[in-house]
Amino acid sequence: MSRRLLLIRHGETEHNRTGRLQGQLDVPLSAAGRQQADRLAAGLVDERITRIYSSDLSRAFDTAASIGAVLGVDVRVERRFRETDLGQWQDKSREFLDEHFPGQRARWRRDVHWAPPGAETHLEVGARGRAAIDEIMAEYDHWDGNTVVVVGHGGLITATVANLLGLEPHQLPMFQRLGNTCWAELEARPPFVDDDAGELVPTTAEDGSLRFTPETVEQARWMLTTWNGRPPAAV
Repeated sequence: MSRRLLLIRHGETEHNRTGRLQGQLDVPLSAAGRQQADRLAAGLVDERITRIYSSDLSRAFDTAASIGAVLGVDVRVERRFRETDLGQWQDKSREFLDEHFPGQRARWRRDVHWAPPGAETHLEVGARGRAAIDEIMAEYDHWDGNTVVVVGHGGLITATVANLLGLEPHQLPMFQRLGNTCWAELEARPPFVDDDAGELVPTTAEDGSLRFTPETVEQARWMLTTWNGRPPAAV
């Protein structure tokens, strides 16, 4: 049985609206962002969501809290779902960066091994996001057939999805920018293993069903089913 994961970006902030980079600054939702979060929550009622995790930054947590209030699900805070630490670029506008550091924003988008001064690389962000997901996979036995939500940030989500899918570093820039309250939807399926005859077969539980076992959760086969998705009510 598969496990469904929704990685949802937070609602709009004034920094989003004015084109200033936030990174790990704790910028709150704008009035428009709060409305987006409420519409998002209303559109997720029928998604069989049994757990909600969030970055500790308020723009993500408040978005998650709107979902949790509608669904009656508590929000669990996970610091590793924070946005990319942008170092000296935080709170700067794109225009400022392009004027004072010409070409570096383009390099940062293309080169996953490079980061601005004092910042994280895309690969580092993806690794910490993946580690948190792996821990949830191992700990949450009732995920099979249900949906887990993580409310985070655009850079964190993009880097984590690339890691889960096993993409080559040069492929990460292919993702379109994730909109506010939009999501990446992924499905995790049990891995294949060698049987006694040397054939690859899917793993099964003791009852013969196609399920994850404690030994196979970190070997999940992740598939991206939606990028930039949103429920009809959030359109």
